[in-house]
Amino acid sequence: MELTDAFEAERGKLEAVAYRLLGSRNEAEDAVQEAWIRLGRADDIDNLGAWLRTVVTRICLDMLRSRKVRQEEPTGPDVLEQTPAVRRTPEDDALVADSVSRALLVVLDTLEPAERIAFVLHDMFAVPFAQIAPIVDRNEVATKKLASRARQKVQGTPAVPPAELARQRRVVSAFLDAARAGDLAAIIDVLDPDVVRRVDSRVLPRGMATELRGARAVAEGTVALSGRSQLAELALVNGEVGIVLAPRGRLFLAITFTSEADRITSYDVVADPDRLGQLSLGVLSAER
Repeated sequence: MELTDAFEAERGKLEAVAYRLLGSRNEAEDAVQEAWIRLGRADDIDNLGAWLRTVVTRICLDMLRSRKVRQEEPTGPDVLEQTPAVRRTPEDDALVADSVSRALLVVLDTLEPAERIAFVLHDMFAVPFAQIAPIVDRNEVATKKLASRARQKVQGTPAVPPAELARQRRVVSAFLDAARAGDLAAIIDVLDPDVVRRVDSRVLPRGMATELRGARAVAEGTVALSGRSQLAELALVNGEVGIVLAPRGRLFLAITFTSEADRITSYDVVADPDRLGQLSLGVLSAER
């Protein structure tokens, strides 16, 4: 019972680490459970907390590398058809309540596995590089470089002046708020009368047009998919304000916008894996 109690005392911290490394609540729980199984076969552990964190991290690293190889997540139109109303749950909110935004988790998903490990452990959990290095099979100097490179990617670089970025943020925020509410009038209000919406066909329900023109048609199309906007978040997309969506802890799509004054003139929903891979994503900080 003492070992069980000691493990349970660490579970919350372990799940927090695993969630940030994997971006998936279910996978985080699986990783921690696997650590419990391995604990039962281990001997002579001096520092249980540090041992468990290392084991969980290595399990997560293997899972991240496996993702890269298998690309097992479905990415076709059936994904959204099978999840007609993706909603935030209390469990989701609890896991990201401590200032870890969903946008950050999406950006982390674009990092290489070793970069993600180094950045999350050092920048988010203050783990010394000397302890991270053996996990990612690097020396301490190389591990610092991994974290630095990841940090630069996460922060992103705005491609427009601060005033323009702030304007974009107001417009895209208004659009996202209206989309989440399914408010047709509010969506129309933020769209240019001649707005054009283009969407990669792989994320549309069968029969829906990949291109729509005109504020009403675009707004009605947005309302039809409003349930899927619940997990969408603002982010830097190619240095400008856009939207990202990762309903299962993976980057699923990104939206880029063109706007003038307070109206959106066009937007593109990018979901093709090759096109997503060419995008530069970054966290849109509160100051921006």
